[in-house]
Amino acid sequence: MIDLVFSQEVADARAENKPLVALESTIITHGMPYPRNVETARLVEEDIRAGGAVPATMAVVNGEVRIGLCDNELNELGQQKDVMKLSRADLAYCVAAGKTGATTVAATMMLAELAGISVFATGGIGGVHRGADQSFDISADLEELGRTDVIVVCAGAKAILDLNKTFEVLETNGVPVISVGSDELPAFWSRESGLYAPLRMDTAQEIASHAKIRAEMGIEGGTLIANPVPNSAALLANEVDLWINSALEKANTAGITGKEVTPFLLGEIVEQSGGRSLETNIALVRNNARLAAEIAVALRS
Repeated sequence: MIDLVFSQEVADARAENKPLVALESTIITHGMPYPRNVETARLVEEDIRAGGAVPATMAVVNGEVRIGLCDNELNELGQQKDVMKLSRADLAYCVAAGKTGATTVAATMMLAELAGISVFATGGIGGVHRGADQSFDISADLEELGRTDVIVVCAGAKAILDLNKTFEVLETNGVPVISVGSDELPAFWSRESGLYAPLRMDTAQEIASHAKIRAEMGIEGGTLIANPVPNSAALLANEVDLWINSALEKANTAGITGKEVTPFLLGEIVEQSGGRSLETNIALVRNNARLAAEIAVALRS
């Protein structure tokens, strides 16, 4: 079995049976500019610690699978160039080739399961891209959610996607999609998507109870927790749509495809929003981290 390199903090937490929360690293390398990326990573980790759990940021560093990064490692990763963006298809290659890579939702779920971590906090999941009927651009996150036993706390699917098709695929894959405190699914930067939430729960304790029952019933696969961005940081959906449409036009003109689409669009939207989308992104990631810590603690009770 592949060796996992645990940070001292994560190793101590495992030894003491403390609740752990997994974190991805593409938000550091591909999601935000330096130094905001590292500052946000530190804030998110502190939010998890304040909630009574221990953060475990995932990455591959020079071929080593890291479960938890120390502060210096976070800072170094946040400044590195040409870091691979890892999903299921290229995770093993990065390890075998001794390269450095940041984990997407799919890869983080895989490593979390290997490390015995059942809760993962992120910003938003990938999904079915707009125009996928022509491009066939569908994130591996959706299939991973159907096969890997990890609770993923997010602010919904990224709003740059075709949300309706994304949630249809999740339903097809048998993934429970639980909206927190709302009968409507959130849309990442916005609290409203216009899509009815198939399931609703209002507390971390309810979510933990649901997870325990699924395990007792032998139901495999992940659970998606759609946690709306706080009201104070939410953006208006119609305004966001204008930015997305403009960014999509630029991506098409520039011939941006594959893994480069999402970071390109997010960067364009930061620019068009005058930085507002970035502040909202940070607020929603921290909000998800706090809920994930509550769930991780509740699972131990």
